[in-house]
Amino acid sequence: MQILPSLNQGGVERGTLEMAEAILAAGGRSLVVSSGGVMVTRLKRMGAEHIALPVASKNPLRWPFIRRRLRQIMVEEGVNLVHVRSRAPAWIAMAAARRIKVPVVSTIHGRFKAGNIFKRYYNSIMVRSDHIIAISRYIAGLVKDQFPKIAKRITTIHRGVDINMFDPAKVSAQRVINAAHHLGIPDHKKVVMLPARPSLWKGQQITIEAMAKLDQKDIILVLVGALSGKAGFQQRLTSSISQLGLEGRVKLAPESQDMPAALMLADVVVMPSLTPEPFGRVAIEAQAMGRPVVAFNHGGAAESIIPGETGWLAEPGNVDSLGTAIAEALALKVRERKQFANRARQHIVANFSTDLMVSKTLSVYGKALKSALV
Repeated sequence: MQILPSLNQGGVERGTLEMAEAILAAGGRSLVVSSGGVMVTRLKRMGAEHIALPVASKNPLRWPFIRRRLRQIMVEEGVNLVHVRSRAPAWIAMAAARRIKVPVVSTIHGRFKAGNIFKRYYNSIMVRSDHIIAISRYIAGLVKDQFPKIAKRITTIHRGVDINMFDPAKVSAQRVINAAHHLGIPDHKKVVMLPARPSLWKGQQITIEAMAKLDQKDIILVLVGALSGKAGFQQRLTSSISQLGLEGRVKLAPESQDMPAALMLADVVVMPSLTPEPFGRVAIEAQAMGRPVVAFNHGGAAESIIPGETGWLAEPGNVDSLGTAIAEALALKVRERKQFANRARQHIVANFSTDLMVSKTLSVYGKALKSALV
């Protein structure tokens, strides 16, 4: 049984579905408990089962009632392992599982920081499980700094990319044409692409500033997903574009409906998050598609990019460093770009595939089940 707040779009949700599919493929039965969401239908289509409960609730007064119902479901369905992926569901599920002696695995997906003793206590539920998974060495380090005693129970398992979906050899020319039309990307332009949620910490503003330092006029920065942002967010970016004289060189675009095809349009993909990414799927998806990647040298991105081999790691928050890295990526000759593409894809296939991620997670499941029998 995997438990998470909801099944809407996001890395936690994708990871849940990937594990549900792997559990079924391994001959197990897969239950997912959440408050619901747009991905429930996809989950059911693969043969997994969804149970709707308000496990996203952060009201401690409601937890005993939800916990009682969850424990009843665990008993009725014969659950023998629980995997919690967020703090509020963990506070509900952990006690229910302990009551019936079912082992618990937790995955820490986000930055594990606490500004006060109350937040630290709230976070601590995630390290009370039998086995803890961190999605990057960066996250594992943050957790161990706060809770050093859990070092022997934590395993780093990087997120994975579907190397069959993100495969340039499987993206047709028509799909690329459709993606260019959807995003409004003009022909005969070198494309710097930043695919991200419409949130300023993703680095849209600093990338616009870096573009102003590039002399080439045949370059366009495409901010994929920016048009999904609120009016204030879009206005801030368009004002900056105007002030820097970058009209026509920066485009706010909608979310992509076909990310592999969209990435095929990019000459370089940037992921300049202002604060460290817990992991950063964009970096591994772009490398799987053979695209050079530029990111800031912090967080999970620093673990998936090999500087000078598959991408560049710029100095965090430094506009000049970011601009220089983008310029170097754009300056790659045809042969160099092909070599970059081959190295990048081989790197991702070997180290960051979904198959590798689910295999390592199933191994943690096995250890948890074995420990419960002792």
